[in-house]
Amino acid sequence: MSETLTGTPAGTQTWTEKEIRQQPDCWRKSLKNIEAKHAELAAFLSPLLSNPALKIILTGAGTSAFIGDIIAPWLSRHTAKNFVAVPTTDLVTNPADYLHEAQPTLLVSFARSGNSPESVAAVELATQCVKQCHHLIITCNKEGALYQNALNDEYAYPLLMPAETHDRGFAMTSSISTMMASCLAVFAPEVINSRSFEDVARRCEEIIATLGEFNDDVFGDLPLQRIVYLGSGGLQGAARECSLKVLELTAGKLAAFYDSPTGFRHGPKSLVNDKTLVVVFVSSHPYTRQYDLDLLAELRRDKQALRVIAISATADAEVTAGPHILLPESRPFIDVEQAFCFLMYAQVFALTESIKAGITPDTPSASGAVNRVVKGVIIHPWTPEEA
Repeated sequence: MSETLTGTPAGTQTWTEKEIRQQPDCWRKSLKNIEAKHAELAAFLSPLLSNPALKIILTGAGTSAFIGDIIAPWLSRHTAKNFVAVPTTDLVTNPADYLHEAQPTLLVSFARSGNSPESVAAVELATQCVKQCHHLIITCNKEGALYQNALNDEYAYPLLMPAETHDRGFAMTSSISTMMASCLAVFAPEVINSRSFEDVARRCEEIIATLGEFNDDVFGDLPLQRIVYLGSGGLQGAARECSLKVLELTAGKLAAFYDSPTGFRHGPKSLVNDKTLVVVFVSSHPYTRQYDLDLLAELRRDKQALRVIAISATADAEVTAGPHILLPESRPFIDVEQAFCFLMYAQVFALTESIKAGITPDTPSASGAVNRVVKGVIIHPWTPEEA
């Protein structure tokens, strides 16, 4: 009998595992769809992007917000445009901090369901607060409020992901990665497209195919209480998402944290003890990688952590001096591409820890305190005088 990623019989595969496995194919489908819509997208975006004063806000709630954290730094550098990442949960509570009446704005909304109260409210607030406001809606649910509202809005363009990315599991997996790849392909098609991204898809397929070995040989059966993910630049955004994934899927039984390698020294390193697993995402950029490797070596010298694991594309001496994972062979990747590989490892680790803890990954919050689509949010009306 074949097995799942976590070693259980194939017939017991959860939605969460299925949605982890399907990601490379989802990326292929979405990027080809974006290329087919190139003329439509260009007609909508080109006039906006030609304005040097344009502010592009990447927004979403929870995991959807972390897409911006991961890709905004690279998009800003690559396009020389003003990309910023602001969660909808911040936009709705403090709109005057981010939305300025006279500044032309493109709000790029990421949403799995498109029904989160903050996501819908953020679009309405941006339209209310900004004179020249446009919206790019990147969502996985054609029935969601965000998508449906955008269909009849001349200032909005709705971009729908493949239907299967509307994840049925609690945690976002194929939804985050497909929306992330799609946004990169929209704004940087000369770098991220169906041809170039095939290398990312194949590398991630190989990672998924060998994850059983990864769990046994590197992570093993460790007496964990805490895990820390560390990454520099946009990879700190990936670290943040990875920490949330394990926190969600273990229903908080495994405490999870994130930081940058350089920031970790400034206080957060205090949390490391002999029950702590530290994972360092090693940058592909030669300059940035030096800082990642410095902290990696330091943490191993300290001998305070239960285990310090490096995940890297290259076998630097500092990487191979301790527990490590080398990405499958491929062409050189920039960090925004490597982020997809790091997400694969973290998603399966979170799934594995969930099952080990006796939790149902598809519905980890047995009490219902945390929901797949957030509940209990009251959206209060905003008036400019309140600023």
